[in-house]
Amino acid sequence: MKDLERELEAERQRMNELGKRLMEQSHSLAEHREMQELSQKVDQLVIRYQRIKHIQKQQER
Repeated sequence: MKDLERELEAERQRMNELGKRLMEQSHSLAEHREMQELSQKVDQLVIRYQRIKHIQKQQER
């Protein structure tokens, strides 16, 4: 779980840094392929994290 949290945080940070650079250069975030890929990866990590948390809560009951 901690590995997933670290990976999620690292990818969020990468995405935020890329977003700042693109905005400074007046590039569209929605049209930038790397940004889209990072966003999808972060989304998938969040989904995995939420599923694990949900399973853990169910097991506590």
